[in-house]
Amino acid sequence: MKKHFIMALALLSTVTASSQEKEESKFGVKFSGFVKNDFFWDTRQTISAREGHFLLWPTPVNLDENGEDIYKKASFNFLAIQSRLSAKLTGPDALGAKTSGLIEGDFFAQANVNTNLFRLRHAFVKLNWDHTEVMAGQYWNPLFVTSCFPGTVSFNTGTPLQSFARNPQVRVTYKTNGFSLLAAALGQRDYSSVGPLGASSHYLRNSAVPEMQVQVHYETSNEDGMNIVAGAGAAYKTIVPRLSSSPVEGVTYKVDEKVGGLTAMAFSKLTTKPITAKLQVRYGENIADLLGISGFAATGITDVTTGERSYAPLKSMTFWAEVHSNGNPQVGIFGGLTSNNGINETILTTVPVYGRGTTIRRLYRIAPRIIYNMGKLRLAAEVEYTSAAYGDNYDEFYIPADLTLATNLRVLTAVYYFF
Repeated sequence: MKKHFIMALALLSTVTASSQEKEESKFGVKFSGFVKNDFFWDTRQTISAREGHFLLWPTPVNLDENGEDIYKKASFNFLAIQSRLSAKLTGPDALGAKTSGLIEGDFFAQANVNTNLFRLRHAFVKLNWDHTEVMAGQYWNPLFVTSCFPGTVSFNTGTPLQSFARNPQVRVTYKTNGFSLLAAALGQRDYSSVGPLGASSHYLRNSAVPEMQVQVHYETSNEDGMNIVAGAGAAYKTIVPRLSSSPVEGVTYKVDEKVGGLTAMAFSKLTTKPITAKLQVRYGENIADLLGISGFAATGITDVTTGERSYAPLKSMTFWAEVHSNGNPQVGIFGGLTSNNGINETILTTVPVYGRGTTIRRLYRIAPRIIYNMGKLRLAAEVEYTSAAYGDNYDEFYIPADLTLATNLRVLTAVYYFF
C-alpha cells in the first residue's frame, strides 16, 4: 500500500511538473530596437526640446539696438539619445483572450535637465479576443494614428502639424468587416496641458474626468497591392486652471474654474506598389498637450468677490500631407500648414494667455527626404524648412496681427542600426 502511494505521488509530481513546464513555455520575451545617431544643422535658433533635437518652430525675430536679429544664428548638434530598446512580452491566455505586453524605452528623457537618461516610452498590457482588443497602459495618444503618420527622418514626426503625445490610457477596439471602432479614456504624464503653473498633469487630474476619445477606421485592399485606410475621430477634455484665487493680497478664495476643449480629425492613406500617399486634417481646441500651437485664455470674471474666471480655448486648423516611394531608396516629401484662429469671445487682457506658440498666427513646413536601407543599416537625410508668422499685436479675439516671419532650414542626416 505504501509502495503504491509513493508511486502515485511520484506520478502526480511528474504530471504537475510537466504542466508547469508547459505553462512556463507559453511565456516569452523578444527584444528589439535600434541605435540611431542624428547630425543636424539649423540656420536659426529654434524652439525645441532636448538640446535642439525635437524641433517645434523657429524663434521669433528679436532685434537689438542696431536692428540685428539676435536669434539669426546658425547652430549644430550630434545626438544619439533616440536609440531605443523594446521588449515584447507573450504569455498564456487569460479570460478567454490572448495576452501580450510591451515595455519600451529610449535615452530621450522627460526634460532637458536629464537628457541622456533612460525613460519610459510605452508600457502596456493587451487582451485580444476574436473581434475585441483591450489595452491598458502608456501608449500613443489615439490622435497619433499609428496606421497613418508622417515618416520623417526628424524625430518630431511633423509636430506641431501632427498630434504628438503618449498617454496613460485604457483603450477598447472592436474590429469587424474592415471597420475598427475605438474608445479610450486618457490621463496625462510626460505630455500635459499648459496653465498658470506651467506644463502639468494637475489641470486634467483636478477635473476628476479623464480625456475621452472615439474613432472609426476602415481598411480595404485588393489583389493588385492597393490598400486604403481612412478614418475620423474626436476627443474632448476638461481641465481646471486654478483651485484658488487671491484677488486681494493676503486674501484667498476657493474657485470652481474649468475650460473644455474639443478636437476632431480625419485621415486617409493610399498604398500602392510604387508609392504611398497620406493626408490628415485636424481641428483643435487647447491642444498644447499634443505639442500643438494652442492654449486657452480668460474671457471674464464670474465672481467679483472671489475673482473666479471663465475661460475659452484657442482654436486651430491643421492640414498635412505626405507622399513617398516604396522602393529602396525611399524618396518622400512631407508638408503641412497650421493656423491659429484665436477665440470666439473677447479675452481679459490683464490675464496671460496659456499654451504653446500662442503668438504664432500660422506655420507651414516642407520636408523632403531620402532613406536608404542596407540590411539592418539605414542611412537617411532630410531638409526641413519651417516658417512661422509671429504677431506683434493681437485683436480682441487674440488672433495675432502685424505679422513678422521667422524661418529655419534644418539639414538632418541620420544613421540607424536595427536589431
